[in-house]
Amino acid sequence: MYYSAGNYEAFAHPEKPEGAERKSAYIVGSGLAGLSAAFYFVRDGRLQGQHVHVLEKLPIPGGSCDGIKDVTKGFFMRGGREMDNHFECMWDMYRDVPSLDDPSVSVLDEYYWLNKKDPNYSLCRVTEKCGKDAHSDGKFTLDKQAQQELLKLFMTPNEDLYYKTIDDVFDDHFFNSNFWIYWQTMFAFETWHSALEMKLYLQRYVHHIDGLPDFSALRFTKYNQYESMILPLVKWLKDRGVDFQYGIDVKNVLFDINNGRKVAKTIEIERDGNKENIALEEDDMVVITNGCCTDVSCYGSQNEAPDLSKIEDGRGDSWDLWRNIAKQDSSFGNPLVFCGNEKKSNWMSATVTTLDMEIIPYIKAICKRDPFSGKVTTGGIVTVKDSKDGWYLSWTVNRQPQFHNQPKDQICVWVYGLFSDRPGNYVKKPMKECTGEEVCEEWFYHIGVPQDKIKEFATKHANTTTCYMPYITAFFMPRKLGDRPNVVPDGAVNFAFVGQFAETPRDTIFTTEYSIRTGMEAVYTLLNIDRGVPEVWGSVYDVRELLRAAYYATDKKKLKDMDLPLAQKILIKEAVKKVKGTDIEKLLRDAHLID
Repeated sequence: MYYSAGNYEAFAHPEKPEGAERKSAYIVGSGLAGLSAAFYFVRDGRLQGQHVHVLEKLPIPGGSCDGIKDVTKGFFMRGGREMDNHFECMWDMYRDVPSLDDPSVSVLDEYYWLNKKDPNYSLCRVTEKCGKDAHSDGKFTLDKQAQQELLKLFMTPNEDLYYKTIDDVFDDHFFNSNFWIYWQTMFAFETWHSALEMKLYLQRYVHHIDGLPDFSALRFTKYNQYESMILPLVKWLKDRGVDFQYGIDVKNVLFDINNGRKVAKTIEIERDGNKENIALEEDDMVVITNGCCTDVSCYGSQNEAPDLSKIEDGRGDSWDLWRNIAKQDSSFGNPLVFCGNEKKSNWMSATVTTLDMEIIPYIKAICKRDPFSGKVTTGGIVTVKDSKDGWYLSWTVNRQPQFHNQPKDQICVWVYGLFSDRPGNYVKKPMKECTGEEVCEEWFYHIGVPQDKIKEFATKHANTTTCYMPYITAFFMPRKLGDRPNVVPDGAVNFAFVGQFAETPRDTIFTTEYSIRTGMEAVYTLLNIDRGVPEVWGSVYDVRELLRAAYYATDKKKLKDMDLPLAQKILIKEAVKKVKGTDIEKLLRDAHLID
């Protein structure tokens, strides 16, 4: 497997890999990573569909990319997915997957046209004082010290950040900035999370720094991620004969490890309460989703809080599987680094469904758009600044309807709180102990519903479901290289790891792209497919993007106006004189750093 860039290989079709006709594949987990692996086995690996087996414990595919209507509780969206124009592997796949709404066009085309006609941006990113605009006004408010800390992290080698936390590298100068408000709530980073992951994010998305305050960098699907992304892909796979098996609980994969050669020999499963073994030959490939951020999700309803009694820190089907695998070889990773501290890896979300028009004026007053227009509404999350000492709420109204079967007069709102164990500002109890109705009351308070109407509105004019996820940010826990197994570990003959807890260089977790990239890399490596995997977009190595980032990170200050010591200002002034009439001067001017 190798990386490539440009249209030459992006548009090419690889030849059929040697021996593909005699190979089969078993894929553990039907999340986006597993489904993308199945896709590449069929499209580029030329395996027959019936030789590709997807093993899934749940009754439906999709993993963490969900969006369902429970007939008794209502609509559920555990989370959402923000996409980027440089998700190179994602678009490589979806250019060949037909849309369900119009099979004559691809999911990529549908998505591209939608976001061209209805570009995403926010008109109110942060609120305070019960729905009033906090006037973050697109500014980062990074003072000189915070800017220096950010630059230092950006330039620090990865190995110097192993097991370091974000609050190891920043102080209150940074944490009091708008930049941190945007960053923390958009990506769900906490101060105790990995400084390494934050650095990787900074480098990965440096080209989007100007779009961070108003979300103009982002693109979204028309419907929820399950209906827009998972269902079209599953249909494509089923149309080609891929074998989906549900209710399959994979307990372990056994390996023969000798002289550095590692071969998957047996998949241990439980089906309908009965233990079975799937024997493997070397031509039988196994793709393993190790770990899952939504494992042990606990659901609540309008009148019931989520039942957390079955949570056992560090345990869950996906984690138990990974632990069993990791015991066999050190190259298979260290799951306890990620799943051993549930108190630091959880948060809780809610889906509020409005039942009539009573709540709509409060939404419109903040986002300044009509949620029934079918277009961008909030343009991303709206963060409640003065809930920081409570649940630290954010909420969003994506394009409506979010579900094909959603009534036309209803709006689905996604709400999440970063701190599930703190009392709310209005509801004086921890979020994780609250019913859907109580979560809704807290949200109503923060969007400006009069207090004498909050109870009635939450009871009669909305239905709220909730989900507590103990491991939702487990992949952000401080780590080192090796804690996640390589997609294809050294010496592996017929197996690979995929998903958010597999290691691929330079890309960032908690994205659809990461899952799909690991699936593509797994297949291309195992089958030795002679076509390049698209490299991660290289904006971090583009001087133009770095200069733009400097301009926007300083709230659009020119070099001469930056808060620098006098000696440095003199040096910069002289340097600008020396590059006058050169391409460097043009680059500086294009980045708005000089007049």
